[in-house]
Amino acid sequence: MHITTRPGIWLLLAALSFISSPLLAQDSLLPAFSKMSSLTDGWEPLEFPKIEQHSQYELIREDGTQVVKAHTSGSASGLIARLNVNPDNSPILSWRWKVSNVFKAGDAREKSGDDYPARIYVAFEFQPEKAGFFERAKRKTVEVLFGEELPGNALNYIWANTLPKGEFITNPYADETVMIAVNSGNESTGKWVEIKRDIVADYREAFGEVPPPIRGIAIMSDSDNTGEQASAWYGDITLAPESAD
Repeated sequence: MHITTRPGIWLLLAALSFISSPLLAQDSLLPAFSKMSSLTDGWEPLEFPKIEQHSQYELIREDGTQVVKAHTSGSASGLIARLNVNPDNSPILSWRWKVSNVFKAGDAREKSGDDYPARIYVAFEFQPEKAGFFERAKRKTVEVLFGEELPGNALNYIWANTLPKGEFITNPYADETVMIAVNSGNESTGKWVEIKRDIVADYREAFGEVPPPIRGIAIMSDSDNTGEQASAWYGDITLAPESAD
């Protein structure tokens, strides 16, 4: 599932208020799952108007640490935090996660297989000067009708099924979103995996230019296209300058 296929997704992202009194992980710009008393402590539900079946998210404790557990069964929804971060200081996105399984029909190259047991979505500010006429007109219409400004390009860090680890591909639904396989296949399922990504470097490789401000980060476990089931666990996600690590 790709979020631009849902009519309300960009509106949901744009409409979220800026985080107030966040419970931050050390040196991070994102609220820490390990310190939250509820799922709304700096994060918001990400749901889609035309999808009735939502993935389930809950705070649980595992090995003495609080994490978010997600479960998807033919469903799609997520959690999102809105930001306004200039990437000039080369922020590093770090997290740990694990999944119960990958999807047999999962295929990042096909619309029918655009589902992932775990993904992290990074949305960037829209750059109208680089968009074509029809793209600008579409976005202007949304702004006039709903009073919201839509984000632009996006990176999706995914736990893929067959897409090789490290590969970048354009999303089958939208050219403005690039999928990056940071894990692939069943080899590490059931195990915690730590990931660290240089957002500026990834954006340069994906789009060939310096990124604009980061406007939102989301987690999502979805299986509405494949109809399969999986659980995922998300540890704290940190967004911080490289020197803060």
